[in-house]
Amino acid sequence: MHKKNKKPLALLEKISVSGIAAEGKAIARFNDLVIFIPFVVPGDVIDIQLTRKKNSYAEGKAVAFHAYSPQRTEAFCEHYGVCGGCKWQILPYSEQIRYKQQQVIDNLQRIGKIELPEITPILGSEKTVYYRNKLEFTFSNKRWMTEAEISSGRIFDDMNALGFHIPEKFDKVLDINKCWLQDDISNRIRNEIKDFALKNEYPFFDLRNQSGLLRNIIIRTASTGEVMLIVVFYEDDKTAREKLLHHIADKFPEITSLLYIINEKANDTITDREVCVFKGVDHIFEEMEGLKFKIGPKSFYQTNSEQAYNLYKIVRDFAGLTGNEFVYDLYTGTGTIANFMAKHARQVIGIEYVPEAIEDARFNAALNGINNTLFFAGDMKDILTAGFIGEYGRPQVIITDPPRAGMHDDVLETILSAEPERIVYVSCNPATQARDLNLLDTKYIVTKVQPVDMFPHTHHVENVVLLNKRV
Repeated sequence: MHKKNKKPLALLEKISVSGIAAEGKAIARFNDLVIFIPFVVPGDVIDIQLTRKKNSYAEGKAVAFHAYSPQRTEAFCEHYGVCGGCKWQILPYSEQIRYKQQQVIDNLQRIGKIELPEITPILGSEKTVYYRNKLEFTFSNKRWMTEAEISSGRIFDDMNALGFHIPEKFDKVLDINKCWLQDDISNRIRNEIKDFALKNEYPFFDLRNQSGLLRNIIIRTASTGEVMLIVVFYEDDKTAREKLLHHIADKFPEITSLLYIINEKANDTITDREVCVFKGVDHIFEEMEGLKFKIGPKSFYQTNSEQAYNLYKIVRDFAGLTGNEFVYDLYTGTGTIANFMAKHARQVIGIEYVPEAIEDARFNAALNGINNTLFFAGDMKDILTAGFIGEYGRPQVIITDPPRAGMHDDVLETILSAEPERIVYVSCNPATQARDLNLLDTKYIVTKVQPVDMFPHTHHVENVVLLNKRV
């Protein structure tokens, strides 16, 4: 049997874009239908080709512009609209942070349904380009072709790419010429590696067929000026590998940590792969208020170093430490917040799921001469129990910075049972934060809210909330 051809979805003409939605998309309305569209801003008047339609909403794309919004600004990146990142660069930065502030307010009010203080204006990022300290790029022998390339009718012989995955196209990669997210040394290293690979006819990775020599590169830059490059190979070809790595080491003496990994698995994760040092050392350092933090190839560290410092100062201010408090730092990662707080507390206990991160946390504590921290690795709901609190002591302050999914109900129950005087809740997802605040509302009142923008030109926003125990 032949499948019936689907009826083409409607083309809606001269529709005004009215607002900003989640995931960097904008909103338009047609009768009672809400439509989500990427790469447009409020005030644009567009023709919308619907791409998906449900009962209460639809998705679409702009296929023609009748008028441009006075809010709109020119995209500065040549890859805008194709790579899927930095979707808000057509909005002035002042408008971006205004919408992020409103996103926090809407989530706390709509989902949290709790009493709120006046929300402090969002803290914008001083840097709006070159603010990231880590980027990962993928090799592919199936380069994504832009609409302009396809419509040109040209035949392209070189289908190799080194860049970013196209959203929802797992085996297609957009070749990146210049990315504005990381210090320009990142662009120079990436382009040099690609040129060398093409000249020497190194095979780029074929994800579908699981073949090829070159798989990924990861570039980390630090505020100290140190640079880490990790080259991930699929095939273990020593001659080709050393030829490339020698070339990059000679070309970029500023690379202080040149590493490589052989990853023959079906997925890109490197957490279970051995990291080999080709030149230099296996780490770089970040610094913050005289503290040094060792960053290894698998370490987590906030990707906007300068704004991370501002975020941590807000957390410290909200915690109100006098030097006598017993503090729990939940989801501590590599212990950055815990070690940052340690000299202001009697003791800090950090808990984190990833064992390697806890190893880094302990190393960083020793490196900085901090002797009032304890770190534990394991699932938060399994470690943070009444028995654990009974053994190690009841905290006066809890700092929590969970993943986007928020906190498990068991963790929330343990926090409520522990009854700390203050809770500082850091979140990268105001929606799940609002849900958790609603559950904490039985014993705690929100007294301060401070949004922080860590990622300019994206819809992502960080939010810090102070909760005080009800009297």
